[in-house]
Amino acid sequence: MIVVTGTIELHPEDMWPATTAAGEMVRQTQAEEGCISYRFYVDINFLTRFRLYEEWRDEAALAAHMKTPHMAVFLKAISDLRIVERSICKYEVTDTQPV
Repeated sequence: MIVVTGTIELHPEDMWPATTAAGEMVRQTQAEEGCISYRFYVDINFLTRFRLYEEWRDEAALAAHMKTPHMAVFLKAISDLRIVERSICKYEVTDTQPV
């Protein structure tokens, strides 16, 4: 399983357009083959920061996601937004256990 997670901090005036774009992206991505989970969350301690969390069956599913039309639309939608800081990492998970 591949996990992608990180944060995206935006200018306060750009939160609504970013939230709209992210909502549509989540809706379409969840229907993709190999998508286990795909979410954006607003950090309750920092209201202009999104936390991104994704789970993918494998690297091929993530690679296919990056080439989808809705990814292109999303990237275009956020290209005009003022991203203050972005930090996103990908992890390959080989074992999971309940905590």
